[in-house]
Amino acid sequence: MQDRQRNDRVVDCDSHVMEPPDLWQNYLEKKYRDRAIRIEKDDGVETLIIGETPMLKGALAGLGGAHLPRKELFGGGKTYMDGCPPPSYDATARARLLDEWQVDYGVLFPTIGILPFPTEDIDLSNAYCRAYNNWQKETFESSGRVVPIAIINWHDVPGAVAELSERIRQGFKGVFVPPETVNGKRPGDVIFDPIWQVCQEAGIPGCLHVIVRFGGSAVPFAAWHQTSPGPIFSFGLGATGQLIPAMASLVIDRVYERFPRLKIVSVEAGCGYAAYLMDRLDQKAQYFNDLLPNPLPMKPSDYIRRNCYFVAEPEERTIGAMLELVGEDRILWGSDYPHIDSTLDAPNLIRQHIAHLSDDRQKAVLGENAVKLFGLG
Repeated sequence: MQDRQRNDRVVDCDSHVMEPPDLWQNYLEKKYRDRAIRIEKDDGVETLIIGETPMLKGALAGLGGAHLPRKELFGGGKTYMDGCPPPSYDATARARLLDEWQVDYGVLFPTIGILPFPTEDIDLSNAYCRAYNNWQKETFESSGRVVPIAIINWHDVPGAVAELSERIRQGFKGVFVPPETVNGKRPGDVIFDPIWQVCQEAGIPGCLHVIVRFGGSAVPFAAWHQTSPGPIFSFGLGATGQLIPAMASLVIDRVYERFPRLKIVSVEAGCGYAAYLMDRLDQKAQYFNDLLPNPLPMKPSDYIRRNCYFVAEPEERTIGAMLELVGEDRILWGSDYPHIDSTLDAPNLIRQHIAHLSDDRQKAVLGENAVKLFGLG
């Protein structure tokens, strides 16, 4: 780790692991191993198997690939492991990369582990989560350079509470939150309150992170893909298409009234939409708040300023404005390494794009805010 002052630490708040193909075959309890998440080949073409359902045939290299030309990834012929540079699955290599970047910690999210599990077998989904969390703890905890984020099965709230509680005891610093409805329930539905209660009591954030939709984009834009608008559309709008509804639900469904100390982070959708969402909800609340069964006692923007954090993209131009409008302690940054729409130059780009800010604001965005949010000491 770089030898820097405590308030100079740099934290990448959106990095990923590319899971080894045999992770679930090795870490699942024996009774589930015949249904492990795995990669199979048919005539040399890879297919991902989750819950015995095949998906992403011939496209697995595109789950990673930050180090490769994009035409090669979309052109076919590359394997999953071709898209996995060593730092994406090896703790020692990740530490070397962080040293090269002059980054102290990486907040670590799964890749395959945050894909929707296409199975109604609750026990199997719970086992998938346990296996990933066990592997993450064993593989990366010893390096001291990653901030572990737990995955839980949101379709089984009691099971999720038990798994999350155990991982918090083990030192995990956050939990992945799917930015979509689960069993027809919004993230702000009271059914998920036991999970939010655990997060509030432990002081860990819920991390709403963009997920891959097998239809090609976020659910609100799925119909657009009938006309094949392409990756600029899907990668550009898929993120906010998921995060804006999810973040709005947590406000309007009064989650922050029930859990005033809950911390929620928006990951991989940038920070620039934050002020738009605040203004939009405030403006409509003037007319419609009294029509709600339980009107909000504060403006929507007040909850966002109090409870929410936003991970900026390295080249965003609105970071300074969001520090003003959302809060100086509310903006973080992330590389999205090693995914297909990320760049190995992310740490340099974020430093360049906030160089005009004051030293205190630069330190806050680069790491100080994340140190406080994730309790890194």
